[in-house]
Amino acid sequence: MAETSTIEWTRGDDGSAGATWNPVTGCTKVSAGCDHCYAETFAERWRGVPGHPYEQGFDVRLWPERLELPLRWRKPRRVFVNSMSDLFIGRDQVPDEFVAEVFAVMALAPRHTFQVLTKRPGRMASLLAQREFLIKVGACISRRTAQAPLRTDWLASMDLWPLPNVWLGTSIELNRYAWRADRLRAAPAVCRFLSLEPLLGPLPSLEFAGIDWVIVGGESGPGARPMHPDWARDLHRRARAAGVAFFFKQWGRWRPINHQGEMPSGIGCPVLDRTGAWVKFGPGIDWPGFAGAAERGWQMFHAAGKHAAGRELDGRTWDEFPKRPADELAAVVPSGSGGRGA
Repeated sequence: MAETSTIEWTRGDDGSAGATWNPVTGCTKVSAGCDHCYAETFAERWRGVPGHPYEQGFDVRLWPERLELPLRWRKPRRVFVNSMSDLFIGRDQVPDEFVAEVFAVMALAPRHTFQVLTKRPGRMASLLAQREFLIKVGACISRRTAQAPLRTDWLASMDLWPLPNVWLGTSIELNRYAWRADRLRAAPAVCRFLSLEPLLGPLPSLEFAGIDWVIVGGESGPGARPMHPDWARDLHRRARAAGVAFFFKQWGRWRPINHQGEMPSGIGCPVLDRTGAWVKFGPGIDWPGFAGAAERGWQMFHAAGKHAAGRELDGRTWDEFPKRPADELAAVVPSGSGGRGA
């Protein structure tokens, strides 16, 4: 299942659509950002439908027949790896050998840039740093190119590890998961990125050292929770100060209402303070006047929907991408197998 992606941060520099590649589907929940998982919602709609790719719902499934898809795509593109799963979910469900197959294909497709995002950066960092894993990747490359077995230190000796066309990222939605960035920093990568989406609270403990790209976004879909503008502004300010590329993806379902009287009916409109706590109204609080709300850090939201809420932060869009070379592989790695493709 090759899919053109509408995700904003997968698009090419020329604005062309990126792609998703799902050699694994299905996952399990590990933190608050998983509560309203769009992938699970989609997959479970098809549980029990004979012959459908998601006949098993969101149960973890390996798809070896999908491994070679990127080798058939001739036009360079950015590829989101496992938009419907997590490649590093666990050895009992996605063995090291299968992860090695995925990395071998990425090495054999140097024209593409692969974005690998996980909520399990600990396993990612540990696995990718192991010499044994490099040996597995080299063996997979040898098998796919039908050449003599590569030296066990082939990738490292050619300065191709970490792979220059693979970006590694982790998701962080609340401050108590800021440690994931430390695990990401321990992973060998030419480009490390943070997906702070859905952003569910401020991230004062998050550090930007060793990070190349930050993506910020609010939650959309049923049950979506609002994102306080001050959380996004703080991350933007700190990313700029650290020289980190900043990408603001979306507000999500909830559009913030300004403090100058732009407000629909307050019925059903949530109000948060800067900590993410709900503000409850009672006697003596005149909401239409919004008296002191800005000083207190209160923010009201309107359920505008993802598209109407838009992607502007403080009057403009932020669409920065990291600048990392990814063409070193082209002259060194043998061409992968695969037929004609788009």
